[in-house]
Parts: sequence; C-alpha cells; structure tokens
Amino acid sequence: MSKEARALLLVAMDVEPEYEEEFNRWYWEEHLPERLAIEGFLDAKRYVAVEGAPKYLAIYELESADVLRSDGYTKAAAQSTPWTTRMRQHYRFTRNIYVEIENPKSAPAPR
Repeated sequence: MSKEARALLLVAMDVEPEYEEEFNRWYWEEHLPERLAIEGFLDAKRYVAVEGAPKYLAIYELESADVLRSDGYTKAAAQSTPWTTRMRQHYRFTRNIYVEIENPKSAPAPR
C-alpha cells in the first residue's frame, strides 16, 4: 500500500464464462479508468486466482474509507453506461472495505 493510502477497497468477482473476455475489456477500458478518475482513488490492481474462487480480485488504494461516501464516488456509482448495465448482468461480486491499523509503536510518545 502506498504511503498516502489509508484504506483499501477489495472487490472479488466471478463472471459467466461466455462473457469473460468482454468483462475483462470492460474492466480495463471503462470501469477502472472511471474509478481512478474519482478524487481519493489512488491506485488499482487486478488479480486472477491461480486456484479457488472467486476468479478475479481488484484492489483499490484509497486516501480514506470516506472516499466511498464522497459526491464523486456516489455520482459515479449511480451513473451506468450501457456497457456497464449490460456487464452487471453477467458477474457477481463481494466487496470489502478495509482501513489501515496504525502501529502504536510508531506513534509519538506522550509528553
């Protein structure tokens, strides 16, 4: 996690096999750029499972968990392009939000 990131959004996904190629194109070409354009989204990486399920995992680095309640995010999440609307019918996902745990040993000593 980058030094600026204080939260992570993890999204695990499975997609219907016949839509997998289009799903990956949509994710790279539309979905990821839309999310990374939102203020507070710092970076994103995608992974594919070597074994087990769900098959796909996306990890988004966020300035804070509050980014997911921001106007920019709520507007983006509420607006669906025709491609997004079509793709939503063909994948299932689980979403988790994590916040950084501060190391108490790295905090300045009380005075």
